[in-house]
Amino acid sequence: MAIEGKDDGVAGGRIRLGMVGGGEGAFIGAVHRMAARLDDHYDFVAGALSSTPEKAMRSGAALGLDPKRTYGTFQEMASRERRLKDGIEAVAIVTPNHMHAPAAAAFLKAGIHVICDKPLTTTLKEARKLKALADESGLVFCVTHNYTGYPLIRQAREMVKAGELGEIRVVQVEYPQDWLTDPIETTGQKQADWRTDPARSGAGGCVGDIGTHAYNLADFVTGIEVSELCAELTTFVPGRRLDDNVQVMLRYANGARGGLWASQVSPGNENGLQLRVYGTKGGIHWRQDNPNYMFFTAHGKPTQILTRGGAGANAAAGRVTRIPSGHPEGYLEAFATIYTEAAAAIRAARSGAKLDKAVTFPTVDDGVKGVAFIEACVKSSGKGGAWVKL
Repeated sequence: MAIEGKDDGVAGGRIRLGMVGGGEGAFIGAVHRMAARLDDHYDFVAGALSSTPEKAMRSGAALGLDPKRTYGTFQEMASRERRLKDGIEAVAIVTPNHMHAPAAAAFLKAGIHVICDKPLTTTLKEARKLKALADESGLVFCVTHNYTGYPLIRQAREMVKAGELGEIRVVQVEYPQDWLTDPIETTGQKQADWRTDPARSGAGGCVGDIGTHAYNLADFVTGIEVSELCAELTTFVPGRRLDDNVQVMLRYANGARGGLWASQVSPGNENGLQLRVYGTKGGIHWRQDNPNYMFFTAHGKPTQILTRGGAGANAAAGRVTRIPSGHPEGYLEAFATIYTEAAAAIRAARSGAKLDKAVTFPTVDDGVKGVAFIEACVKSSGKGGAWVKL
């Protein structure tokens, strides 16, 4: 969608990127900025980096932004940047969850591509409205489910598509952490404070924060829709206002069965995301804390260890692999893959070119599915673990 008066530059030039949120004390903003720069596709040129104007200006100065392009509000940023000849082409939204929808809507209306953190919104109604706006705009809308950027996850997805596992029967995914074992939100810890606040996080705590990552990962690899689920959301820490442990049974449209566990109160776990998928011909097992290796067992045969970039790597893994096997790639590189895939889509939009079919990244549709998953889990748990259709 072309914006009158905007200098879109050459199709291959760097993409001018802005950011909403991600200022002082924010963890994920720095991750997004590193990911955007890793493959050299973006220039970070503008920001509304905090809900407090004074902090926003300090954050912009610390990051070397032009004071004229450091804004006190995202509304001001969207309004001015759309009018600049060299205004931003894309914006990264890295705020607490409750600000995703209003910020994304403002930039879509300004004709600016959106790269948004997950979950997409705090309610399904809001998510559907945002999807309708994104679809109408024709702009690129990327949701940063960054774990889909790992090369071996791309390989697993293609293996499932190619039928190497046969018909999928069982899907097990889990994401345990331990950082909320104690009520650190009461100490003023910024990341814990907003994630345990329903007004900013939404109706889901752990299920929205990391449960959506687990759900999206299984969905990305298997490509099979969940038809219904049965969930129990538990709050173990006294006084906490949202869930900190989630256990979900999943029924898939093809008849497969699945289980999802996410927890932020499991001592000894840092970021223990792992996925296991089993079909009639074989199974795979991948762990995020050792992401350069994946176990594949063809039924009746010895287990193979597939390595990122090594023998047995398929084309889907190879196209998002940066360095030779034996040199580990990890979290930041996977995050950067999402930014690079989004950059390909934005450049195609610049020139009106057809996007390469191999380019894959989570879209607003995946964001809507994630919010639908959260709402279904909350509903199921509220009904004592009743089965709920998605």
